[in-house]
Amino acid sequence: MSSIIMILITLVQGYTFLMFVWVILSWIPDLKFSAFYRFLDRIFMPFLEPFRRIIPPINGIDISPILGFFVLQVITTLLGRLL
Repeated sequence: MSSIIMILITLVQGYTFLMFVWVILSWIPDLKFSAFYRFLDRIFMPFLEPFRRIIPPINGIDISPILGFFVLQVITTLLGRLL
């Protein structure tokens, strides 16, 4: 059971890291059109869409990834407590 939880924690942490990379890439205008960015966009947009409904972008600044990072951290913490 603990190995399954460790795998889940690793997957959530990997997802969090890739979301961080996606956020950094979104700040570089030329990279928004790369295939890698579009791939990450397809992965993270469904996850962040509910947060965007709660707090829409403010003056063009999207803070939904902050909520996403928070939720992923809570999930990691809860999974860690199951060990």
